[in-house]
Amino acid sequence: MINQQKVLERIERIAAALKENRELLTSLDAAIGDGDHGINMDRGFDAVLLKIKDMPDADIGAIFKAVGMALVSTVGGASGPLYGTAFMRAGAPLAGKTELTQGDVLEAMEAALEGIQTRGKAVQGEKTMLDALIPAINAFKKGQEAGLDNRAIWESVLKAANEGIEFTKTIIATKGRASYLGERSLGHQDPGATSMTLILKTFAPDAEE
Repeated sequence: MINQQKVLERIERIAAALKENRELLTSLDAAIGDGDHGINMDRGFDAVLLKIKDMPDADIGAIFKAVGMALVSTVGGASGPLYGTAFMRAGAPLAGKTELTQGDVLEAMEAALEGIQTRGKAVQGEKTMLDALIPAINAFKKGQEAGLDNRAIWESVLKAANEGIEFTKTIIATKGRASYLGERSLGHQDPGATSMTLILKTFAPDAEE
């Protein structure tokens, strides 16, 4: 069971993972975009850390909403509105909750997906973060239906997300700035799918969970 403190710890891990991978994300974006994805995500989660440091007693929905608001207000380009919307939408079904069940996590992921699709008008197969998130959600559902334990479910989730990253190398970008490159976007890994997978990875269960 994930409680408020564990959620806060995971958000801190997201910030650390994005800082560690700042140059990777920036180099991926430089190949097909504005070259600022790593910089923007790192800056955004620095702002998130400041926002959540005074929220030790907040419910999980409020924490996610605060994360989303911080990202919308500090991250430039498409990433801020998309990730900000994702976290705010994910927080809506978690309002008032102090612990998360497996079902809560899936509901939050689906709400985040709906928010991204509504805000970005994107679908799977356009070389975006959805190419990691949608397979991850589908893997989560299949794991639940198969009766897998939480650890096995998350192994399948991360496997699907990483396969989604690899898939983005094989398709032409049809969304965002990368779409301007047309066929020249082939062979390049999508930075949004990569940052999405880094975020998902932090929510995998710890050894004691």
